[in-house]
Amino acid sequence: MAPSVDRQGYWGRPTSTLDWCEENYVVSFYIAEFNTVSNLIMILPPICGAIQTFRDGLEFRYICSFLGLAVGVGSWCFHMTLLYEMQLLDELPMIYSTCVFVYCYECFKQENNISLFPIALLLVFSISVTLVYLQWKEPVFHQVMYAAVVGCLVIRSLFIVTVYPWLRPLCYTSLGIFMLGFLLWNIDNIFCDSLASRRSLPPGVGVVTQFHAWWHIFTGLGSYLHILFLQIRSTYLKYRPKVKVCVA
Repeated sequence: MAPSVDRQGYWGRPTSTLDWCEENYVVSFYIAEFNTVSNLIMILPPICGAIQTFRDGLEFRYICSFLGLAVGVGSWCFHMTLLYEMQLLDELPMIYSTCVFVYCYECFKQENNISLFPIALLLVFSISVTLVYLQWKEPVFHQVMYAAVVGCLVIRSLFIVTVYPWLRPLCYTSLGIFMLGFLLWNIDNIFCDSLASRRSLPPGVGVVTQFHAWWHIFTGLGSYLHILFLQIRSTYLKYRPKVKVCVA
């Protein structure tokens, strides 16, 4: 939780059930937690990825995956306002987008084939989590449900690399970067009181020491790489995918 500070800004007193370990409205009167700008990594690259996926004529599921990663828009709104409605805009799409990732592991099907049963199952799961969370406003419930879906992705990806060992570097890199972000997120939460000394740092330096911002950066990058890994389906369909870095 954030240090107790009697400071209000443009959006008024926070109504969210969470207030992270960063003093509110320190850098800007219009931004509650300045770590919100780190969400750009979950907004701009995914949008570019979706556009490039469309241009390359790849399956619609990959466009949905990139747009799902653009959940950073909701996270931006949440950290900027600390309003409960914006918190839901951040947290619930995390579940939905990860379910899209799970669906993408339906690799062993014909091209452009839509598997209705996994879609129905994932829809039931997403709707159930949404209804429960709207009634039981307990962030730990959301975190456990999100961890469960991510766990399914990890198990599935580790199985995939036993079939396609040449994909291990990409798989392990995306997983390692994501877990690094998760580690920093926990450090920020558990040791918030001990990290209070960073309040004395200049604003520009203090922003860099916000581990929640690094959680955004590393999980955004790790998830982006995981979408590339999800395109293993292209290999099964006898394509020859190549991963390249686009500078412009």
